[in-house]
Amino acid sequence: MMKNEILWFCMLIANFLFILFAYKKFGKIGLYTWIPISTILANIQVVLLVDLFGFGTTLGNILYAGGFLVTDILAENYGKKHAQKAVYLGFFSLIVMTAIMQIAVSFIPSNIEEGIVMFEGVKRIFDFMPRLVVASLISYLVSQSHDIWAYEFWRKKYSAPKHIWIRNNASTMISQLIDNSLFTLIAFWGVYPKEVLVEIFLTTYIMKFIVAVCDTPFVYAAHFLKKKNLIEETD
Repeated sequence: MMKNEILWFCMLIANFLFILFAYKKFGKIGLYTWIPISTILANIQVVLLVDLFGFGTTLGNILYAGGFLVTDILAENYGKKHAQKAVYLGFFSLIVMTAIMQIAVSFIPSNIEEGIVMFEGVKRIFDFMPRLVVASLISYLVSQSHDIWAYEFWRKKYSAPKHIWIRNNASTMISQLIDNSLFTLIAFWGVYPKEVLVEIFLTTYIMKFIVAVCDTPFVYAAHFLKKKNLIEETD
């Protein structure tokens, strides 16, 4: 296994453990807090194109997919209303980040070589960010809203705790497909050649699919912690 793959798996596990830790220590407030963290960092990481498992793909898929884990935990332990509130929080955080950073990169940098280099590096990321944010806002709101609806749909059919894996995966897999389709077309159409666009779409969805499968034990863990009253809710 190469360095990128090792780092990818490390980031995957770290992401899930941080989510579970935030939930354990701060309750649903910790989950709400994770939503802007994941959405903002995912939209920064998505401009980074790397090779994973022999294919080119963007980063950000782990953090972004982690948002689905958070809303699934909220839907499972607190209900649809709380999960939808988290989606709106993520939507708002993207708008705020874009507005503030567009103002920030409009400043004239100090006439110091190192400062100019650093400033231009950040500017290059956030100059492209508005298009990414439009893509994220549309794909995020549509896919996350579908995920919450689908989770409730499958919970009515498979309500037993042992069937968490069914409602978690059945809702997330389709939601990720919707998200990936919308985001790839809006964010990268005309930016990369079509063959690269197809490769990004396929590999990114495969990565998100793997993340979605791997997050299932953490939904069970969150359910167990809640059932055993081990969550330190913060009012």
